[in-house]
Amino acid sequence: MTPTSREAQRAELHKTIWRIANDLRGSVDGWDFKSYVLGFLFYRFISENLTAYLDDLERQAGNADFNYENLSDGDAEFGRKDTVEEKGFYILPSELFANVRKRAAHNDNLNETLERAFNNIEGSAVGADSEDDIKGLFDDLDVNSPKLGPNVAKRNERLVKLLDAIGDLNLGDFGSHTIDAFGDTYEYLMQMYASEAGKSGGEYYTPQEVSELLARITVVGKTEVNKVYDPAVGSGSLLLKFQKVLGPDKVRQGYFGQEINLTTYNLARINMFLHDIPYEKFNLAHGDTLTDPHHWDDEPFDAIVSNPPYSINWDGDANPLLINDPRFAPAGVLAPKSKADLAFTMHILSWLAVNGTAAIVEFPGVLYRGGVEAKIRKYLVDNNYIDAVIQLPPDLFFGTTIATCIVVLKKSKKDNSILFIDGSAEFTRSGNKNKLTADHQQRILDAFTNREDIEYFAHVVPNGDIAANGYNISVSSYLQAEDTREATDITALNTEIARIVARQADLRTAIDTIVADLEKTP
Repeated sequence: MTPTSREAQRAELHKTIWRIANDLRGSVDGWDFKSYVLGFLFYRFISENLTAYLDDLERQAGNADFNYENLSDGDAEFGRKDTVEEKGFYILPSELFANVRKRAAHNDNLNETLERAFNNIEGSAVGADSEDDIKGLFDDLDVNSPKLGPNVAKRNERLVKLLDAIGDLNLGDFGSHTIDAFGDTYEYLMQMYASEAGKSGGEYYTPQEVSELLARITVVGKTEVNKVYDPAVGSGSLLLKFQKVLGPDKVRQGYFGQEINLTTYNLARINMFLHDIPYEKFNLAHGDTLTDPHHWDDEPFDAIVSNPPYSINWDGDANPLLINDPRFAPAGVLAPKSKADLAFTMHILSWLAVNGTAAIVEFPGVLYRGGVEAKIRKYLVDNNYIDAVIQLPPDLFFGTTIATCIVVLKKSKKDNSILFIDGSAEFTRSGNKNKLTADHQQRILDAFTNREDIEYFAHVVPNGDIAANGYNISVSSYLQAEDTREATDITALNTEIARIVARQADLRTAIDTIVADLEKTP
């Protein structure tokens, strides 16, 4: 299949998915209904993933007609232990998506059947290494919710439609390894839901082109990395871009992250599975990264990408333990209680490997605000940890139109300076948002890689000059915007104005003459 036809097929699939998602939800708010569409997509994925895995094993062993889907539950039990060790979970044949769907329309207890299947899938991992990765994945898929209908019959009617709609999607064949369709579909749906939800959606989803730029920045000059990390992992899309940028199996020791919102944390884990990341290759935690980080035993990380929440509240100096925390203590001060942005920055720096790179989306105020934030910037600049500051265009993110920036951190730099890049004009308008195209990303990435002055676009500034400017690191302080206004010839303009004034006088004289003639007429 050519790239063009593949893109056309993807666009058609996306259109179909969004139409189905909206048709199915009825009166349910789209943001609330996303758990059902995404949850059933995940249920289908792990069912087909497991079936393909077991069928392949048996056929390699010479059992050419084996089909796990047709096996009885009793006969299937023999493979449970080994399968859970390998895949992280187990699903009995009767509880596979395809088999539940076949009987769904005539199953008056469909809600109970699905609830039991979800509980059994999660239960299959209890006591196994994968328990933490599987536990709670179906928590947001409440098949008994009144949102689905006022009674069991109406809810089951909606559930049948969901099973049929998700089951009918043409998402490729596991045998041909075209499983990226599941991951792509999941990403597309999350983007659409985030766009529709506005601010609440923007808090958990970073546009794919921004995610890709962040990942590319952190792996410049590398073909593989050991471990990647996101302390505000959201739906996991930033971490998954490393697989696209570097290729499969190029993140050797896995993907790490933490998320404070439970529903979003579940979305991120599902996203990992749907992109075929084995359970042993990702370690995502639920909780507050700033006050209760879960990956002390896993740091440092080679590449860190993050789009932390902007200017949120945190404990700050109200918690006397934080000033002595090894992540925050080196700066000598804590980020303000009402603005945790630089607390995330200090945390990221602390857990960054000596030869690693971090790329963080930041709210613009952190670049120039005074007080303790200026003191933290002083620490970062004086110790030569800031590698680059990249201004992004406005209106890229869901839920906000502000122009954010990327701050790049390194612990091992070749010079004592900061590269400033003005990417504010690198966008095209797409729908109701701006978008970084591949060409825009590449121009920014080339300037970052070459680290040379480009008029109006890139400028390398010694750290001493930054200090002399009060540790202000906003891009506009060091790069003059190009004046794209058309030059005006003042002499020609004055001549034209004089001509217009003279013509105006002539017209007034002519009008006065006409009026006088009219007044003489009896």
